[in-house]
Amino acid sequence: MELFEAVSPLDFRYYGGNDEFMRRLMPYVSESGYVKYQAKVEAALVRTLANHGICAQKFADEADNAAKEITADEVYEEQTRIRHNIRSLVNVMRRRMSPEARPCVHLFATSADVLDTATALRFKDLTQQVILPDLIGLQTQLIQLAREHAEAVQIGRTHGQHAEPITFGYALALYVSRIGNRIELIDQASRNLRGQFSGAVGAFNGLSLITERPEEIEADLLAQLGLKASDTHTSTQCVEPESISDLAYAITSTYTILANFADDMRHLYRTEIAEVGRTYNPKLVGSSTMPHKINPEEFENVKSLWKAYVPRMMTVFMDSILEHQRDLTNSASSRFLTELLTAFDYSIFRLNRALDELEAKTDNMRRNLEMSAGDTIAEPIYLLMAYYGFPDAYDHTRKLVARVHETGECLTDLLWSDEALKPFLEQLTVEQREALRDPTKYIGASVQRTHATCDEWEQRTQKVRLCLEPAIV
Repeated sequence: MELFEAVSPLDFRYYGGNDEFMRRLMPYVSESGYVKYQAKVEAALVRTLANHGICAQKFADEADNAAKEITADEVYEEQTRIRHNIRSLVNVMRRRMSPEARPCVHLFATSADVLDTATALRFKDLTQQVILPDLIGLQTQLIQLAREHAEAVQIGRTHGQHAEPITFGYALALYVSRIGNRIELIDQASRNLRGQFSGAVGAFNGLSLITERPEEIEADLLAQLGLKASDTHTSTQCVEPESISDLAYAITSTYTILANFADDMRHLYRTEIAEVGRTYNPKLVGSSTMPHKINPEEFENVKSLWKAYVPRMMTVFMDSILEHQRDLTNSASSRFLTELLTAFDYSIFRLNRALDELEAKTDNMRRNLEMSAGDTIAEPIYLLMAYYGFPDAYDHTRKLVARVHETGECLTDLLWSDEALKPFLEQLTVEQREALRDPTKYIGASVQRTHATCDEWEQRTQKVRLCLEPAIV
């Protein structure tokens, strides 16, 4: 099938729209990749049986070789004939093995043993080998920008209104921290993914016919694959769903942070604010009719894709409910979880490009600050006067602000000419006076906290980076 004959925009426009991006994710998120992971689990099952003396090691070698050769095309061709996905995989593997080795394939296993274990394995690899490195790369970009603009004074905003000064670096440092926290959560969730080898109803009925400790065989299989079993080796026919739900939540909550950041940048991009922009590229077109347009489409794309994929978390929760040992009400819906992870990583890719092109317009930041510079000292007036014992400092400051609106006078002039305040103003330190005269001096701990935040998350994220495992594909 040609790319543009696909139904989903994720395939033909986003995931499939960039060859390098698609090649990196394809071994994990494609159906071809998923079949490879299933075959890998089937081969590991045979190897585990051989390790416990249930079959010969040479049969395990045959299973390994067969698993490496299998293609999704032939499995799906078989499935068209018999209408069962895992039995199709088993049949295709068996055809590549000797008659003596064939009985060992899928022995004591049920479909969910293979499907759930393969899902956990590929999501762990995808997270550790692609998503986390990409997310850490994005955080590194933010850290560099935050440090570069740690002292670039910017008006802080609450309710969309000018509030008090901060720095642009400090605004970015917030996202350094939020994303750093999620990097740790995603890493933890990916390392907690579970597999199983417990049979048709999860109670080891088959394995219990040949051993008194079937859970040890399950543990050995999963150790080969770098996965864990349920803490007590219990399940229905399916793996306990919470570990997948935890990973999906970690991804979804991180996606929300990316959307929040994209939205913040998109608003700062607005013509009347213009505190950030994009390095001009004459090749890019912003409008089909307005030649002057330069749009923040990277940020808009992230917000838009987030709206499409954040509701998938509800499907994950609904997929956690299965009747009795198993039904098939999640067999179709659970397949779409792969799209959430793919779209999430694609959004990281788009933000990476957006930050490469980001231009911080510090002159406009200062211009916007000066629009309400007089008003911003209202808070330090109130706080300092209250600190030095002036009664009703808040209400008195509000009266000064009211005069500003009534007469157009400058709040700074009113402050220093206010006879009631003079005895208290005389107690101010040099630094406190500066904060009342120059709003760029009233930025609190913005600079220090920016660098401290960047320092902390560089150290904490480096620990995650060092622990990322080589891919198991």
